[in-house]
Amino acid sequence: MDSYDLKIIEFLRKDARMKWSTLAQHIGLSAPAVAERVTRLQEQDIIRQLTTVLNPASFDYRLAAFVAVSLERPEHRAPFLERIKQIEHVLDCHHIAGDDDYLLKIRCRDTEQLDEIITYQIKGLSGILRTKTTIIMRTEKESLHFPLPEVD
Repeated sequence: MDSYDLKIIEFLRKDARMKWSTLAQHIGLSAPAVAERVTRLQEQDIIRQLTTVLNPASFDYRLAAFVAVSLERPEHRAPFLERIKQIEHVLDCHHIAGDDDYLLKIRCRDTEQLDEIITYQIKGLSGILRTKTTIIMRTEKESLHFPLPEVD
C-alpha cells in the first residue's frame, strides 16, 4: 500500500459514492488507475465494503445494548457463531477475554424486542451458560473509522 492507496482510502471514507473521475482529480491519477487500485484494495480485503451508513432511529431502532454471552463449553462455539451471524439485530460479535466469551452489540426497537431476541434467539441456543445485558442510554461517539497512517 502506497501513498496513493492511502489517499484513495481517505477520500472514500468520506464519500464512498465519489466518482472515479472526481477521485482521480484529487489523487492525481487517471480514473481507470484509481478504479484498478480500488479493485485491488478490495481483493486484498483492505477495503471490505463500500456502504451506506443509516440512522437507526429513522427506522425506529432506538434501543442499543451490549450483551455479554458465556458458553458452557468450547464445543458450543461453532453453533453459537453460526446462529449469531443469522440474527440481523446483532450488529457486532466480539470474542473477548475475561469472565465472558462474547460481547454482542444489538440494535432493536424497544426493551420488549430486546427481551425476545435475548430470550428466544440467544438464550434458546444450546450451551448458553449466561448473558449480561447493558442498555446503551446515549451514544456520545460511534465510528467505523480508525486512524490511518500519515498521507504524504
